[in-house]
Amino acid sequence: MGESEIEQMSETVSTEPSDVNLAEMERLINDDGQVRNAFVVLVGDHFENPDGAASLMVELLEEDGYSVDAVVSTGAVKREIRKALDTAVVGGADLVVTVGGVGVGPRAKTPDATRKVLDVRLQGIEQAIRNSGMGAGALDAGLSRGLAGVSGQTVIVNLAESRAAVRDGMATILPLVSHVLDDLCRWSV
Repeated sequence: MGESEIEQMSETVSTEPSDVNLAEMERLINDDGQVRNAFVVLVGDHFENPDGAASLMVELLEEDGYSVDAVVSTGAVKREIRKALDTAVVGGADLVVTVGGVGVGPRAKTPDATRKVLDVRLQGIEQAIRNSGMGAGALDAGLSRGLAGVSGQTVIVNLAESRAAVRDGMATILPLVSHVLDDLCRWSV
């Protein structure tokens, strides 16, 4: 390679770190070649646009490198929600995200169903979702009863259903969940 070619390359390749290339480098360094699987559960019968919520979740998860195994809808019935969660855990999902049913109304059953499935709660993630939700103006996220935790080798997180709560919640949880999943893999037998 001649000196002029090296100069041209140095002009086009940035050596300065940016948020984008640091995140990409971190993803590549931490990537063990295994694709992580996600499962999405839409809870409730009053989603204005269930297809829009599903496509938003799939988009956000795939942007973070997840393969989305399924997006299912359940009624706001504890038994149905728990069945969906159990199916995802037994099916080997790395991450299960529920959307909806985390408020204080009589049909807000997602945290109650989730509590029965969890082995360990991750209260730091729960609080991070509430804090970031309030900061972003997503009141349903800030006032949520949603839980986060681990069942077996699966991380389960409950999000409120507004678009703002989903976007902000996913931005908040994905780096945290990645760390938890790395820990689970490191300590699994």
